[in-house]
Amino acid sequence: MKIEIISTESLGARGMCTMVEVTNRRILIDPGIALGLLRQGLFPHPAQIARGAELRERIIHACTQATDIVFSHYHGDHIPLAKSNPYQLPLARVATYLKNTRLWGMNPHHASPIMQARAEDIETVSGTAIETAEGQCDGEIQFSAPVPHGCYGSEPNMVMMTCIKDNDLVFVHASDIQLIESDPVQWIINCRPDVVFVSGPPLYLHIFSSDTRKAAWDNARALAEMVPTLIIDHHLLRSWEGIQWLAEVQHHSQTRVICAADHQHKKRRFLEADRVHLYQEQPVPEGWHKAYEKNWNKIIQ
Repeated sequence: MKIEIISTESLGARGMCTMVEVTNRRILIDPGIALGLLRQGLFPHPAQIARGAELRERIIHACTQATDIVFSHYHGDHIPLAKSNPYQLPLARVATYLKNTRLWGMNPHHASPIMQARAEDIETVSGTAIETAEGQCDGEIQFSAPVPHGCYGSEPNMVMMTCIKDNDLVFVHASDIQLIESDPVQWIINCRPDVVFVSGPPLYLHIFSSDTRKAAWDNARALAEMVPTLIIDHHLLRSWEGIQWLAEVQHHSQTRVICAADHQHKKRRFLEADRVHLYQEQPVPEGWHKAYEKNWNKIIQ
């Protein structure tokens, strides 16, 4: 098995896009990207935008290689979008490649009307139905039942986890569970994985109670005890507080707890966490983003 994490926060952009190669399949999970439209009153810095454009092209190339594409849910940093902003992946860029793959996803009824419409966009443009995957098995792939996007009852959208087995190696992609609820964590443990890629809690959203933060910490520690390689990234690494949180989990764990950049042997690029500093070090001229958006719109039309 070969696991390549293509795009996530420690690599410079929002998302959890991952390609997993097994004997006869190339399984692409969550082919989407975003940059966070506004953080601390600032649009993405040009350095972020350049990195996002680079990663977007890698995702597009991965779509050309995939035999299976999995949509864990239909948020804009996890799927190509018919109505994308300049920092996401336009559905039109990959529509041709989706026609030649098996598409897997949650039942759209476990999502809000907006997310249901996005699933329909993918099916319409590709001419391919998204197979309802939740709770199903197909050869090397096993899918979880729908689980919360964070806390139970926090929002109507659910997410789906993916377990891939190849010979004696087991990988779990745990998209956007945020380590808050124990049920998704127990499902992961029951898979007996060798490698897990999971979204940590979004500590930059200062609405978390102390109990929620403790639950995320306890679940991270529980996973770290059971999984030889635990990759925690995505929501967590959008802030320096989250980066320090990861370091604390690493410090208290006997197993390998890392971010995606570490797994890929790449330089850590916490560009969203560093957005304010980027603006301080490399000031952006007034009107820069409007000009960029105007040119981008011309390119994709």
